[in-house]
Amino acid sequence: MGTTVFPLDGMRVRFAGATNIGRRRDHNEDSIFLPENDRLAIVADGMGGHASGEVASRMAVEMVVGHFTETSKQQTLTWPYKVDRDLRTHLNRMTTSIMLANLEIWERSQRESRYKGMGTTCVAIYFLDDSAVIGHVGDSRCYRLRGGEMIQLTEDHSLINDYIKMKRVTPEEAENSPHKNVIVRALGMKESLQVDILTEVPRVGDCYILCSDGLTGMVRNEMIAQIVASERDLERAVERLITAANDEGGVDNISVVLARIEPT
Repeated sequence: MGTTVFPLDGMRVRFAGATNIGRRRDHNEDSIFLPENDRLAIVADGMGGHASGEVASRMAVEMVVGHFTETSKQQTLTWPYKVDRDLRTHLNRMTTSIMLANLEIWERSQRESRYKGMGTTCVAIYFLDDSAVIGHVGDSRCYRLRGGEMIQLTEDHSLINDYIKMKRVTPEEAENSPHKNVIVRALGMKESLQVDILTEVPRVGDCYILCSDGLTGMVRNEMIAQIVASERDLERAVERLITAANDEGGVDNISVVLARIEPT
């Protein structure tokens, strides 16, 4: 697996991640991307069964990465140095890349009957020199652990979360609801898509956690925070989170990417 490290403004960011089939599924419909040349990481949780979910999640990752790669090439040719300060450009890159992925998945599902109804969640984080851009659709999540406190930055696009917001159920009741896994927004569901975009100003010591619901459906937030906060080795933290989800039953595929902000 291994970790990768990239410089930021007076800090650095270290990435580690893995995906695991879990204990109950016969194939893995999740896809992840760990940074190679760019400070971009992605978790996508496919749906549709009969191998189409894994096609959708893989397409999402490939399209988002492809768009970022293409626009990176354009930057070096036409934009001044330190383009990272231009936040709006990067918000557009994130939104456009996920919308392009959605269209590609939707068109393929219309074109090929074996892929009819396929879709995927997507949560991606891209680090600039002094900020981070998070793009998100579905119920895969991004958390931030800061000073021992973990908060969920993304909001689930799920039926049960809509019920919670409308005060029709309590968060406690939601835990046991039969509608718990019904997604109301995902890549591939419709021709057009609304993408949620957030920006963050990272601090040394922060850890961003991207994960599929195969982790959060099994492991309580307090346990996730405790594992990440207590483990110096980032790869080991990923392994421990996946093990914890499998120990609780591992009913779904489990994907985790961690991005920790460290001093230089």
